[in-house]
Amino acid sequence: MITPQSTTIFSILLLLIAISVPLKPWLHHFTLKGQTLTLIHRNNSKQATPSDDVGSPRHYLSPRSNYIVRFCHYKDAKDHRLYLQENVKAGGWEWIERRNPASRYPTDFGVVSMDESVKAALVKEFEQLDLVKDVSVDFSYTRSLFETKSECYGPFVDGKKRPGKIFTRMSFSEEVGVYGTVVVNKTISWRRHLMMQRSQVTSLFGADVLWAKGYTGGKVKMAIFDTGIRANHPHFRNIKERTNWTNEDTLNDNLGHGTFVAGVIAGQDSECLGFAPDAEIYAFRVFTDAQVSYTSWFLDAFNYAIAIDMDVLNLSIGGPDHMDLPFVEKVWELTANNIIMVSAIGNDGPLYGTLNNPADQSDVIGVGGIDYSDHIASFSSRGMSTWEIPHGYGRVKPDIVAYGRDIMGSKISTGCKSLSGTSVASPVVAGIVCLLVSIIPESNRKHILNPASMKQALVEGAAKLSGPNMYEQGAGRVDLLESYEILKNYQPRASVFPNVLDYMDCPYAWPFCHQPMYAGAMPVIFNATILNGMGVVGYVDDPPTWHPSNEEGNLLSIHFTYSEVIWPWTGYLALHMQIKEEGAQFSGVIEGNVTIKIYSPPAQGEKAIRTSTCVLQLRLNVIPTPPRLKRILWDQFHSIKYPPGYIPRDSLDVRNDILDWHGDHLHTNFHTMFNMLRDAGYYVETLGSPLTCFDARQYGTLLLVDLEDEYFEEEIKKLREDVLNSGLGLAVFAGWYNVDTMVKMRFFDDNTRSWWTPVTGGANVPALNDLLAPFGIAFGDKILNGDFTLDGAQSRYASGTNIMKFPAGGYVHSFPFLDSPDNGGTQNVLASSLIQADLPILGFLELGEGRISVYGDSNCLDSSHMVTNCYWLLKKILDFTSANARDPVLFSDSVRQVTPLFVDDKQLPYRRTDINFSAYSAVVGKELICGRDSRFEVWGTKGYNVQVRGRNRRLPGYPVIDLGRGLNSTMDTSNLRRKSNTPTQNKADSLSNKYLGLFYADELDMPLLVTSHWLIPALVAACGCLLFLSFWRIRQKRRRRRKGSGSGRFANL
Repeated sequence: MITPQSTTIFSILLLLIAISVPLKPWLHHFTLKGQTLTLIHRNNSKQATPSDDVGSPRHYLSPRSNYIVRFCHYKDAKDHRLYLQENVKAGGWEWIERRNPASRYPTDFGVVSMDESVKAALVKEFEQLDLVKDVSVDFSYTRSLFETKSECYGPFVDGKKRPGKIFTRMSFSEEVGVYGTVVVNKTISWRRHLMMQRSQVTSLFGADVLWAKGYTGGKVKMAIFDTGIRANHPHFRNIKERTNWTNEDTLNDNLGHGTFVAGVIAGQDSECLGFAPDAEIYAFRVFTDAQVSYTSWFLDAFNYAIAIDMDVLNLSIGGPDHMDLPFVEKVWELTANNIIMVSAIGNDGPLYGTLNNPADQSDVIGVGGIDYSDHIASFSSRGMSTWEIPHGYGRVKPDIVAYGRDIMGSKISTGCKSLSGTSVASPVVAGIVCLLVSIIPESNRKHILNPASMKQALVEGAAKLSGPNMYEQGAGRVDLLESYEILKNYQPRASVFPNVLDYMDCPYAWPFCHQPMYAGAMPVIFNATILNGMGVVGYVDDPPTWHPSNEEGNLLSIHFTYSEVIWPWTGYLALHMQIKEEGAQFSGVIEGNVTIKIYSPPAQGEKAIRTSTCVLQLRLNVIPTPPRLKRILWDQFHSIKYPPGYIPRDSLDVRNDILDWHGDHLHTNFHTMFNMLRDAGYYVETLGSPLTCFDARQYGTLLLVDLEDEYFEEEIKKLREDVLNSGLGLAVFAGWYNVDTMVKMRFFDDNTRSWWTPVTGGANVPALNDLLAPFGIAFGDKILNGDFTLDGAQSRYASGTNIMKFPAGGYVHSFPFLDSPDNGGTQNVLASSLIQADLPILGFLELGEGRISVYGDSNCLDSSHMVTNCYWLLKKILDFTSANARDPVLFSDSVRQVTPLFVDDKQLPYRRTDINFSAYSAVVGKELICGRDSRFEVWGTKGYNVQVRGRNRRLPGYPVIDLGRGLNSTMDTSNLRRKSNTPTQNKADSLSNKYLGLFYADELDMPLLVTSHWLIPALVAACGCLLFLSFWRIRQKRRRRRKGSGSGRFANL
């Protein structure tokens, strides 16, 4: 018999079961996700190196490799060796003795040889020692010094790596046309004039004026790091010392390059006079006859230069690897010891984003090249620096430019010759620096001159050229006499370079002057360099302050990021500028100053702290906020570059420059595209944070070009909502991705003693497919190359990919290409006799309130190795995605998809499982957070309309719960697609989610999510109380029943 009490108990139990059924998997889901994330984090805590490629056969590796062990203190090398021998218990390593002049002095590093089989364990044991700072590979540098009519090669020849460290072109030529410059009559005339007057370079800078005053570089110790110099060379009167740091037993220069550089600086021959003929030359032979050098050789040579107290150092080398920390940090130490370093900015022009290290370091004087007509030389590398990308913005480099074409210098034994390159411009400036150093009395020299004060004199005295922008010329052409006037009465102070940002000063202030500011935009970031001539270390006294010149200046909001400790000699000051919302209709100019106060400890013999106030002048052009359809947002966050990863070039036809190292930024290798969009009336902004960090209602199109990183799950969900419900346009330009080709592209680097394998393809197609899955779009893994005609325009498809999935109702353009991934994409040509099938490469789709366009190639937008541009196609794509304007050819009925393009997800490109992608990714294993490049209101948050509490992240492509899917499986987005295709069901789903979302964490919005933190425990507690009260009531009734029945029995008796 069922009693009311049992009915109550049964109802409560049913309620508990109903709650526990959805609650249990929800809690279990979070538990597993938390455990998995913990495991991922633990695995990622060990940074992978190229030699950790699990796919590399062990027998291919060299049995031993050299490593640099850096210590926390300077000691004799034998003390460091004994310390390691006493504390490292494992075998398989040996100390390498370094016999060079630096061995007489204490050192902060040692070189050890390790067996490859125990390398990982040894490195770990070394780095656990208290006195060991770190362990790194002994990199080697390779430079190409080609003269006469030799071709210029980089580190890769026909797709194969040459011996040596990844290194850009440092070639020299007597032929003006080697760098691709058009030789005009004017060029020929000034070259002939130069050949008739060999000393013209020094006279053009007015060196003879200082010579007449008695300043000739006397008692200035000049270090030349190069290929050496021969003894008793007739062009030099003061060779103080020659040292050899290589593994070759010679001090002589057998290539002629070191001799030439020394001649530009201090030659005395009348046909090729140097700037400082009385300078004391210290020739450091750091390159072999094969033009190879190792990091350890440089470290020893740098230490020796510090020990013997050099004044100036010229270094005509460079490369893209600004993450070779032993080298970079030793340069910091060198300049911290008051050695003024001058270095060539690189010969990788006219491409932008091609600055070479160490010239791109703020404490080094980076020199670019110009011709005698004050035009930037085509070979001279352009800025900006790329260290700061994606969250920040690059610094202005080069610092200055100097003549670098057809400069006369000394030959290897006797006589003069003419060479060109930034490595020629560098010794021109080094010679000028030597001359300027000599004007300061030797007794007071070290108290006034330092890397910062010398750079202040050079940039403040430079002559700004009328044509180039600041990232081509820096402060301008070096002016010896103006710098002399500055140094003559110099008092230690701090300053900012550049000290003016003027939107009205075009083209010098490009790209800032090319796009006005307006309310609602992403912050405009300007990165200036702090030069502290007061001391090697300085501090910011008070936060920077904005002082508007008029009332309109209050419409400008500036947030600052800066170096709180300025060392050595330099720091940075970044301005993050926004126009306030109340300025949405303002049109005009905002002017004012930014001030920042710097102080340094007292100098020797002083008691008072040194202080200085730096001023940065702003003059900004502001317009009313443009309409949404004219605003484009560029995704910078998901771009990965070299260094640190082996990111291959987007076009496989390029065989001699296979690394993607130019920054992939709007203002580096996509600067021409940026200029085109601005000329077309578009306003282009940059997003260096995840896709959750922008308000889609403000933009017509999100532009995704050549992206290599993964995507957070929150980004995928938000983008779907942005397109379907907020009307955001989406334009995607992909690139090749083929795992077999990537495996074939790997190479064994004889310097790092490890396998280098591409981290991804030209684009990360599996990640893009995850992002596009909610829209039913996916790219394939074919590598296509060839010419095609569309809408009357001839185009080149360079190592692009194909479209494999596309919904019905869209418009898809297909062309006949031959897919040949075995040839690395270099032999794919359009040939009618070899046509296999028409392959889709371009698609247009209207979905919900938004519009999408996808194209399988990005090379036609990239200035680095472009064959033909596709700017015309980009403009038509943006017309569609932003304004729904349809070109009749692109949207012809003949290309409309009646049935969808569809393949099973298993046929889509898959991720590599043998790469530790988290070592290079800003997504995998990382926290989603909006950086300081995003709008101020979302700094430090997860962005707009994103769940910020109560749930863990699932990284795209890396599922948390193992449901039998491997690493290469794509996300299941069928539910998302079903919602987008069935509005009625979508509404029902949203209603069910509103009430049942309590138990399904992935569907929670923020208010419900916060409520769930107390509601579920409250319900459980209430049910428990009801259950307890029910049992208590039943027990009480049973007691009363027993008591009543007992009384009756006694009464009957």
